[in-house]
Amino acid sequence: MSAVPRRRLLTLTAGALATGPLQGCSGDGPPDRVRLATGPRGGPYATFGSRLADEVHRAHDRLTVRVLTTAASVENLRLLADGSADLAMALADSAADATAGRGSFSRPAPVAALARLYLNYLHLVVPADSPIREPGHLAGRTVSLSAAESGTSVTAGRVLAVAGVRRVRSVQLGLDESITALKAREVAAFFWSGGAPTRAIAQLARRYRVRLVPLGGLAPALRREHGPVYESVSIPAGVYGLRAPTPTVGTPSYLVCRTALAAGTARAVTGVLFEARARLPVPDAPGSRLDERYAIGTGTVPLHRGAAAYYRAVYG
Repeated sequence: MSAVPRRRLLTLTAGALATGPLQGCSGDGPPDRVRLATGPRGGPYATFGSRLADEVHRAHDRLTVRVLTTAASVENLRLLADGSADLAMALADSAADATAGRGSFSRPAPVAALARLYLNYLHLVVPADSPIREPGHLAGRTVSLSAAESGTSVTAGRVLAVAGVRRVRSVQLGLDESITALKAREVAAFFWSGGAPTRAIAQLARRYRVRLVPLGGLAPALRREHGPVYESVSIPAGVYGLRAPTPTVGTPSYLVCRTALAAGTARAVTGVLFEARARLPVPDAPGSRLDERYAIGTGTVPLHRGAAAYYRAVYG
């Protein structure tokens, strides 16, 4: 099992803000520095977070965003809970666990949501010549569930449980490590939750023939066991050279924050999400684009009062 990566900090200084989304929010102005927990360096969360910080730089002259690279969802939510981060990216199922104090969290965490960002597609990747055709065929094999403290590892474990797969030799490797281990036949398969396509897997598929194991039909069981954050989706034909769509499980990503975050700051960051959404890097797949119709759909994770004020002011 791989160790949780040491957090690294990238400081991005905020720039000039256009108007006054910060005005009139219970008198709250933005703090000098906000810490945003993302994911592994070079991964989709870290890339999105760095671009968001840059857009905040364009919009706000008194707000500095400090980007933390982490193992992703579970670690991010722990950082919010202990006050080591102010904003974070997280998969919806892990965020729901944090607010309820279940799963990886022994007590409810003071976490609120700013927005539902985009949909992630759960990948179960195997070599093209693998005999694994369904989750049950993973029994007795070595499988990477993704990095420790990541949201994908939580979702993968739940998928194995609802599929009735009990005897798996699980390891926890990041995406790059999982790809290396698959090519070396050190693991029989690996899980990943992200866009479709995910660039690293697309690059792998150009050099090494892979296929995705269908996970269709599991979302209803996951919803019954863990709540309504799971969706039945398909990875489109043509992605990774696939000849037909691959049914799987979809899970949204949220931008979340400490409940104690100043309302003016929360409102300002939420505004940047929408004002700059055309420039923010999101997966190129159905349901991926940040959309105000769905942004408030954060399930059991309550909207922060500052985000709610933004949505009321702009969309009524």
